[in-house]
Amino acid sequence: MVRNAGRFVDMRLSSFADYAVVLMSAAARHCGGTRMNATTLAAETGIPLPTAQKLVSRLSSAGLLESSRGTGGGVRLARPPATITLADVVEAVEGPIAMTACAEHGAHDCLLEQECRVRPHMNVANDAIRLALAGVTIASLTQDMPQPPFVSSPSTPLEASLPADEVEKQTAL
Repeated sequence: MVRNAGRFVDMRLSSFADYAVVLMSAAARHCGGTRMNATTLAAETGIPLPTAQKLVSRLSSAGLLESSRGTGGGVRLARPPATITLADVVEAVEGPIAMTACAEHGAHDCLLEQECRVRPHMNVANDAIRLALAGVTIASLTQDMPQPPFVSSPSTPLEASLPADEVEKQTAL
């Protein structure tokens, strides 16, 4: 979250990029198994079929999915899921990761671009975000999250004020 004018504004992936991650995670769960198609991926994930079809097309064009036609055809991951990162998926459907338009190559419509003293530094932020996304693989998204250890809360105000070893002594009596 980023603070903007006293309120918090979410920085988040587009729905399209989010759906791409969900679709790739579903494909990874079937890695090494049968080929999937956009219809089965849409049914499994809840992504609308037209969106799943567009995603399969883009992810295939980016080399993250490979497709084959005919009997037994469909799509599957083009590489092992441990080698495909969130950065790969986001860039496949959204293009280069950039927090501001001026960080991207090409023409921009920013009025401050000519005199901007921040622009040369934005690549540091862009690189940090890309590095964070590159640190999460599709394989890791298919695994169950570990459950946090159970921590009981004090049952009485007295227990809340005592050190843990004193609480144990009191409850053992």
